Amino acid sequence: MAMEKTFDPHAAEARIYQAWEEAGAFRAGANARPGAETFTIMIPPPNVTGALHVGHAFNNTLQDILVRWHRMRGFDTLWQPGQDHAGIATQLQVEKMLAAEGNIGRREMGREKFLEKVWEWKAKYGDTIINQLKRLGATCDWSRNAFTMDENFHEAVITVFVDMYEKGLIHRGKRLVNWDPHFETAISDLEVENREVDGHMWHFKYPLAGGETYEYVERDEDGNVTLREERDYISIATTRPETMLGDGAVAVHPDDARYAPIVGKLCEIPVGPKEHRRLIPIITDEYPDPDFGSGAVKITGAHDFNDYEVARRGNIPMYNLMDTRGHMRADGAPYAEVAAVAQRIATGEEDFDEARIAAMNLVPDEYRGLDRFEARKRVVADITAEGLAVMVPNPDEESRMGDSPIIPYVENKPIMQPFGDRSKVAIEPMLTDQWFVDTAQIVQPAIDAVRDGEVKILPQQHEKVYFHWLENIEPWCISRQLWWGHQIPVWYDDDGNEYCAVSEAEAADMAKGKPLTRDPDVLDTWFSSGLWPIGTLGWPEETPELKKYFP
Repeated sequence: MAMEKTFDPHAAEARIYQAWEEAGAFRAGANARPGAETFTIMIPPPNVTGALHVGHAFNNTLQDILVRWHRMRGFDTLWQPGQDHAGIATQLQVEKMLAAEGNIGRREMGREKFLEKVWEWKAKYGDTIINQLKRLGATCDWSRNAFTMDENFHEAVITVFVDMYEKGLIHRGKRLVNWDPHFETAISDLEVENREVDGHMWHFKYPLAGGETYEYVERDEDGNVTLREERDYISIATTRPETMLGDGAVAVHPDDARYAPIVGKLCEIPVGPKEHRRLIPIITDEYPDPDFGSGAVKITGAHDFNDYEVARRGNIPMYNLMDTRGHMRADGAPYAEVAAVAQRIATGEEDFDEARIAAMNLVPDEYRGLDRFEARKRVVADITAEGLAVMVPNPDEESRMGDSPIIPYVENKPIMQPFGDRSKVAIEPMLTDQWFVDTAQIVQPAIDAVRDGEVKILPQQHEKVYFHWLENIEPWCISRQLWWGHQIPVWYDDDGNEYCAVSEAEAADMAKGKPLTRDPDVLDTWFSSGLWPIGTLGWPEETPELKKYFP
């Protein structure tokens, strides 16, 4: 055969790669010596939505080098390929497609029809990354290509969930999470981008109950008095005035002498109908920094991660103010009724529990249904109009000499604000019902493996980071309010009792014929991806591949 004058690498590479595939050169065990030791790489499954970037090319080239080297030396080699269903990313792509086609949205379409569209999209675009890996020359065993929503893999995911639930390692509860108002779901810390933006810090007065006064004294580092005055309020600084509506307390540091006379007293949230203003307690906690702002911090446990911890320590009620879209809540009883109940809770006249607090909407009627940022403007304007903004001399000399000698104290300063990495909207810390893995119960073997030297972390200095992470680990939120993914295998009867089972039929048997409704949430993509090394080898079945290739 004559050599071609011009080499066509595209044609040659495709022809040679096809010949390798047809010869079974990449299959598990190809070129293995009898009784050879196994060598396995489980490809970190790329998102089915994705296309390769330079990081993929680098990472997969390193894997390919190792696989080829071991295969050529006669090892029984498996390079397991596959793709991750990428819950939120895939749902976003399909929703974009529907919008571009002028189709109805997913909520109008319904869950079942929408999932049909997702599978259609996957069939059309899901092979993109496979074909790109082949063009790179990756020698994966493509006959074993897996997908995290395959039926057998789904069985593995559900089996693990039910097992962990029965062992008490998974539970449903109310905790503060990163909430994406665009997708209307909880998201992980890794899906949050913290960006510096131009922000404002407003300073407001929280009047003391009953017009009570105290002597407020500030001192310099040497103990000399720099300010002494009688006050009938405590000054609060906040970057998010709309969350004041859900305040449960005001906290000061226990060593802050300025506020010692009023600790244990009540102060008034300066917003809402005057006749229904709520009183909240002034408490002490280690969290407030006496040198930052006024040294007093409003505690809104349902909308701030630091406040959440203070509220938990102090048994402070946490009032959720927003709906899933980031609008001020519009549900529930009129504000006057709810505020009266909240007042009795604040003064200790009534007890409260989580369910009761969750049902209470403390958004005044005039703010209900507003977008959170519109509500912010209205709250600032209303507080200022009532004269409860802290006032300072106007820095503009002409204005100071005219009609505006003093102005509201608003610091214009850069702040760090969290945004959804896909939605690009501001993330709202939100107190919601979610499913959690009690990670503190399962991390000890990972800690011991490094401490005992079984696993080594290089450079060794990063062991401190590793231990700090695992020894202070928080419960893992594994539920997402999406439709694309592994739906949580829990059903509820009309009384709210839970039935966790691998199938609806098994749940029905457990419920003894009661009507059941399935939990609508799906599992975090990482819950299923974490099972990749065993799920792709046939677990929970005891397959020959599992026995051979999983150490």
